Amino acid sequence: MAEGFFKSFDDNLEVYSAGVRPEKEVNPLAIKVMKEIGIDISGQRPSSADVYIDMPFDFVITVCDNAKETCPVFTGDVKERVHIGFEDPAAAKGADEEVIGVYRRVRDEIGEEMEVFYAKNLRA
Repeated sequence: MAEGFFKSFDDNLEVYSAGVRPEKEVNPLAIKVMKEIGIDISGQRPSSADVYIDMPFDFVITVCDNAKETCPVFTGDVKERVHIGFEDPAAAKGADEEVIGVYRRVRDEIGEEMEVFYAKNLRA
């Protein structure tokens, strides 16, 4: 979801998204809640953070507490590492409406935090 927000802020940003244990496909509920606010992430594909270890980055942003603890060491030139943690909505349990509610709440939290980060660090 964070990748989708960054791309919605600025088409010229080069944004990569990866996980320490990526799924085979983007979670359908994440796609659904992002589409509700006009952001299409259905074309994104999960990838492993290992793919990007040697690449240079202005920022490496971890978004889950687990990722902060298990994130690989990037050997490329990384100017700044930032952690902005969020609950993993995929861990939500309960009735369908409760689970989708967690996805919406986490989506909104991610959107707010990524907008603040973008405004402070990336907006031209």
